[in-house]
Amino acid sequence: MAENTNTTGHSDDYGTELKSQQSSAAIDERLRQRSMDTRASVKLGENVAKWVITVGGLMVIVAVLGIMLFLFRVVAPMLGGGEVLSNVRYQLDTQQDVIWVNGDEFQTLGSVVAAEGRVITYHIPTGTEIGRVQWDFGDAVVTAVAGTLSRDRIALGFDDGTVRFADVGFGTSTTARRNLPSDLITLDARDRLREGRVFTEVGTGDFRTLFSENDLSDSEQISEFPIVAVDYRVGGTRERPTLAFATVDSENVVRVSRSRVNVNMMTGAQTVTTTTVEAPPLGLEEGVSVTGILLSGTADRAIVATDDGVVFRYDLRNFDNPQLAERRRVGDPGVAVTAMTFLSGEESLVVGSEDGTISVYFRLQTGTSETSDGRELVRARVHAPMPAAVVDLSEAQRQKEFSAVDAEGNVWIYHSSSDEVLFEFARSGDVTTNSAAMIFPRSNGVMLVSQGGEVEAWQYQNRHPEVTLGVLFGRVWYEGYDRPEFVWQSTAGTDLAEPKYSLVPLIFGTLKAAFYAMIFGAPIALMAAVYTSEFVHAGVRSTVKPMMEMMEALPTVVLGFIAALVLAPFVEEWIAAVILGFVALPLGLMVGAFIWQTLPPRIVLRYDGMPKFILMGVSILITAWLAYSIGPSFERVLFQGDFKAWTTGRIGTGTPFMFLILLPLSYVGAAWGFRRLFGQAYSARMRALPRDQAGRLDALRWLALLVAALGISFLAASLLTLVGYDPRGGFVDSYQQRNALVVGFVMAFAVIPNIYTLTEDALNSVPTHLRAGSLATGATPWQTAIWIVLPTAASGVFSAMMMGFGRAVGETMIVVMAAGNTPIMEWNLFSGLRTLSANIAIELPEAGKDGTNYRVLFLAALTLFLMTFVINTFAELIRQRFRKRAFQL
Repeated sequence: MAENTNTTGHSDDYGTELKSQQSSAAIDERLRQRSMDTRASVKLGENVAKWVITVGGLMVIVAVLGIMLFLFRVVAPMLGGGEVLSNVRYQLDTQQDVIWVNGDEFQTLGSVVAAEGRVITYHIPTGTEIGRVQWDFGDAVVTAVAGTLSRDRIALGFDDGTVRFADVGFGTSTTARRNLPSDLITLDARDRLREGRVFTEVGTGDFRTLFSENDLSDSEQISEFPIVAVDYRVGGTRERPTLAFATVDSENVVRVSRSRVNVNMMTGAQTVTTTTVEAPPLGLEEGVSVTGILLSGTADRAIVATDDGVVFRYDLRNFDNPQLAERRRVGDPGVAVTAMTFLSGEESLVVGSEDGTISVYFRLQTGTSETSDGRELVRARVHAPMPAAVVDLSEAQRQKEFSAVDAEGNVWIYHSSSDEVLFEFARSGDVTTNSAAMIFPRSNGVMLVSQGGEVEAWQYQNRHPEVTLGVLFGRVWYEGYDRPEFVWQSTAGTDLAEPKYSLVPLIFGTLKAAFYAMIFGAPIALMAAVYTSEFVHAGVRSTVKPMMEMMEALPTVVLGFIAALVLAPFVEEWIAAVILGFVALPLGLMVGAFIWQTLPPRIVLRYDGMPKFILMGVSILITAWLAYSIGPSFERVLFQGDFKAWTTGRIGTGTPFMFLILLPLSYVGAAWGFRRLFGQAYSARMRALPRDQAGRLDALRWLALLVAALGISFLAASLLTLVGYDPRGGFVDSYQQRNALVVGFVMAFAVIPNIYTLTEDALNSVPTHLRAGSLATGATPWQTAIWIVLPTAASGVFSAMMMGFGRAVGETMIVVMAAGNTPIMEWNLFSGLRTLSANIAIELPEAGKDGTNYRVLFLAALTLFLMTFVINTFAELIRQRFRKRAFQL
């Protein structure tokens, strides 16, 4: 009997399976038949759409890669090294030791001055002698020589204690092709010669004419002893030039002279008035001698170097009473300072030593008591040392470059700010005599001349020497700063100031603006999405959501205009009320909620929807008006009547602001403590009361927690002040009208529609059965929204946040108009900022094509591109993780 029953069961299962297979086959047959019945036009449309979508997607990828490759193509030359274009070498017939060398900016003509007064002008590319002049020094012997930054004016010190000045420059004019002489001598493919003038064809078809200008002045008696060191500077105006020179004689006496020249513009006659003062003695030990002297262009300071590794700085601001301001050791004892020079701008002192070291010193206002003027020479950087003793340093005229020559004939080209050796050259011929070098005015070549008259010149190209990865993303110690810092300053009010290209302040400003925008915008957008998705009436939702989406259509240039001209001045004038509003508005929302909660159930059910929404809005508006009204009193009580003065630290303490900052945390802590201690009893009591009475009890609980939070926050803020903490100088500092607070407000207005729309859609996509299951188990709608709906939609919510963050990172017009455009690195809520996108919009129209600033701006664009790519990739990884967790539900 059992066996028959078992057999019958198997037969029933087999029959059921057979029917299932037959049913599936029938369904497949009907689907194939329906597919065969589909019109050809529909199939064609599907195929076309598939290919269009595929090709479109591939084209998007290609476009993105193309943009990246284009950015790399523009940026790459900036990070490459320089290249040597040509090298020439020849011997001049000087028959005397060369003491000075000069060349024109076109690398056409060069001049050398020999020790016995012979001046030879020559053609740099070929070595052809153009002209020669013999100066008459009488019986005097040159013992020291120095020149101006442009190298066309020199001062000669002699063994009889006299000083003479000379011009070793070049003149230039333009000759039209029709006026070109016919008897020209060809020097090379570019240049032609006639009677000491070199003619070079330029792009217009005319000819640039170069010629030498040499002149020697009368001697001036400075000392009774031989001059061992001299320096020379020219300043003033064309009508009233000033000549300043400093000398050191063999007795180590330092003298500074200043000559004022008055030029009669009618007759051209010059009247020279010279004043000489003797500086305080150096006080050198026996056997120590002076190796050089430097004078600033304004003659306000002089630097004297010795062979014991010590430099002396004189303060000459009071010319009638010079002061020995500082004695600074720059090398090991016994290691001589063999060369010195100022870089362009004369804020950096380059010191070369006998052991080959090269250091750069800044004169900084440190307030030290060890110097008479409170300033001191501080070593800012040490460059790569040379193989042998440094015998010559020569600065570039337009950049922070200099050349260094050592005793073995090596010539290195340095860029000081980037701390790079740009080129390393070596003299080809005799290296037994010392050499002098000069960088051509356009910083595109260097010329080396030995004492015996051997010339070697290199022409090179390095378009972006001031930019390295260290400069772009590292701290650099620039002139005028007391420490290495991240600095962006592409232009300045004077040509002497060097551009500073650190992208770090721009990256920081980008993240700062996005951070504050998300701080203000993300909570509002998230709570609004939760509210309209889970609690509000469907009619209200159908009105609110389109309005929120329409906010995205408002042009950001309009938002920036409003922020700069309306919101920023309003916030500045009513800053206390604005700060109070951060507390008052949430309180208004809570008050409106509790008022609604205390209403009778019949009223709640009847007017649920738009009336409740209006009630919340009215409550918020009332509290906003209260904050506006009591703002001045609030400022007087907490910030002594002047919030902007309080931010600078001149008045008050940090307690009031920390009290406001800690208030939300204090409320959370008080609520958590109440729940831990009285949570179960309180919940049971609430369930036993009618709805309106429970609402009133909950309102009383909220008021009690608020009072407790106020006390906790004040005690915590007072304790922080007691231990010495003050937020001023950190995320709170001096107030600027266009600041991160204003930017955060307006950018939040711009990102809220994005975040809200995507978050609300993600919440609505959560399956209804999850909500129903949660409510069926007794959970409240709020608990369902927080613990069921929100975690399930976490991937979509996170994507919405990342979309909003990306929108904030790439925002341009709002930060251009409202952020103040100050590339500083501080989290101060009340200071300005500059973002990568705003910097590109501001500076790219004025940047010269293929210049350094132009390429750095494209690097900023590439950086912004990569930042967005990294953020989106990271966000996608997290989103996928949230999505997997949601699928498990």
